[in-house]
Amino acid sequence: MSASARSTETARACIEALLADTPAAGSPLSSVLAIADRLEHGSTATRQAWVIRNHRHPTAKPSAHISAWSMRFSRQRAESPLLYLLSAEHCTGLRAATGETRQRGIFCNDIETLPSRWPKGAQPSLPLWLAGNPRCQPFDPASGAEARAIVLGALQRLYVEGDSGFYYLALHDREQGLTLTPEQARDAFSGMYCLGERRPAQVRLLGAGRALEEVMAAARLLEQDWGVTAEVWSCPSYTRLARDAGRAERWNRLHPSTRKRRSHLAACLGDSIAPVIAVTGYPQTVVAPLAGHVAARFVGLGAGSLGPTAPDRHWITALALGALADEQQVAAGVVGQAYERYGLA
Repeated sequence: MSASARSTETARACIEALLADTPAAGSPLSSVLAIADRLEHGSTATRQAWVIRNHRHPTAKPSAHISAWSMRFSRQRAESPLLYLLSAEHCTGLRAATGETRQRGIFCNDIETLPSRWPKGAQPSLPLWLAGNPRCQPFDPASGAEARAIVLGALQRLYVEGDSGFYYLALHDREQGLTLTPEQARDAFSGMYCLGERRPAQVRLLGAGRALEEVMAAARLLEQDWGVTAEVWSCPSYTRLARDAGRAERWNRLHPSTRKRRSHLAACLGDSIAPVIAVTGYPQTVVAPLAGHVAARFVGLGAGSLGPTAPDRHWITALALGALADEQQVAAGVVGQAYERYGLA
């Protein structure tokens, strides 16, 4: 059997083993740790995958592998599926870790769970490096179910289909309690999926990671306090959405006589003119690239937009009302009432 065939066989065994498990509800961190345990202590086939435990979380277990450098000197030429657990608050640390593997593998960063003065535990350069690195597919899952779907998708793409580059997951340890249908899992891996049933709404709210909790709360406030209907979308990867939209745009520009391609972002948001409010716990620059691909009024919010952390539910509600007022969908005075009601003025 060739080296590539052995790698593919190992990856398929890992995927089958994970699919055979009944996942417990949990946070992105607990979900990834359960996956690491399954791969490291499962069957002979799954143990051929490499699990690197080089992170500082209090629940971290001892591991035989704390670095991937030994893979470079292994006599086994076949590439092994790699799950790398680390705590990196800046791009220098992540660049060093990915350098060990020639920028291959699935890198899971738990820095958000540790004390830090930075939003999401990461220095501002880290999300910019992730978004600007074409070999990286960055994700910020909101729930354990999303993290599991992303790891499964990454195993398939990297080691079965042979895609280049590496995947990155930002992990937090707060349980969201979300479950995914198979269709939602596929859409989460593509960058975004709708929570609940899709319905006509006055405004669309997008959230990623921990920020999704505030977005969901804002949707409830909009309906309860102002009678405004909101559609909520979880967006595990704004960067993936923007890149896919950019590729579709370039294809359509270069192939004017062929059938137009539609990005996942466009397929999800459709032709509705309802304003879109996109929220991230990272700096606003992470969501800003979506603006050029959204036909409706777009408001991007992140750490630094209104304060040092991600906007809370009250700010999201008020700014959603502001976008509706700009579209003359609600009276302008409603925005001032919201600022007063929530103590934002």
